[in-house]
Amino acid sequence: MKKLLALFCTLSLAQPALAANISTLGNLGQSEFRTLSEDLGAALSYKPITPAEPLGTTGFDMGIEVTQTDTSRSAQAWSKATNNGSTVSKVYVPRLHIAKGLPFGIDIAAFYSKIPSTNISLVGGELRYAIVEGGIATPAIAVRGSYTKLGGVDQLALDTKGLDVSISKGFAMLTPYAGVGQVWVTSKANVTPLTLSEEKFTQSKVFVGANLNLGLTNIAAEVDKTGGIQSVSLKLGFRF
Repeated sequence: MKKLLALFCTLSLAQPALAANISTLGNLGQSEFRTLSEDLGAALSYKPITPAEPLGTTGFDMGIEVTQTDTSRSAQAWSKATNNGSTVSKVYVPRLHIAKGLPFGIDIAAFYSKIPSTNISLVGGELRYAIVEGGIATPAIAVRGSYTKLGGVDQLALDTKGLDVSISKGFAMLTPYAGVGQVWVTSKANVTPLTLSEEKFTQSKVFVGANLNLGLTNIAAEVDKTGGIQSVSLKLGFRF
């Protein structure tokens, strides 16, 4: 437990190394803008970090999260797009996340993120329906629709839409889960003169994770690959 908390703190404090505002997108060529958009799509798309089983009408899931995404493919594009020329190989996205259970196996959730030392903010949410709610002998299966939108960056408008199906099965306090889906990314540069075309593309998504409920404390970890780009997420909070 202490090691896990130490890792979470390390990830949370690692962000200042980024220290870069996206403010010079006009320096990019079209292929560089596409690569940067793909990495941002993977980093900023929705990360569930939760099992498929529904919370129930009185259930809540609240926590703080950190996601680390490998952006080494677009490291040079980051250098050109930021006002201080930073070469960014990893992006850390902290989030405040809350989910609420509704009747009929439906859950809703929303999050807010502000990445320190950058001009990047992010909001998003999900609507999830448990096709199979699961039980002692059966797994839960859920379908989720999600949306995220970038804010704070005048030169870039980016949003993602996601659709996935996930499965989970609880064993005492531990609930492993996995899922597959698709992410649709729209990325548009707002630069003058307009030298970059809008990018619209789809990224396949696979993820696996586990949720550990310790009563007053809930811990979840997840590994995600969106468009072949890996993200690792950790969440600390409460689930009941």
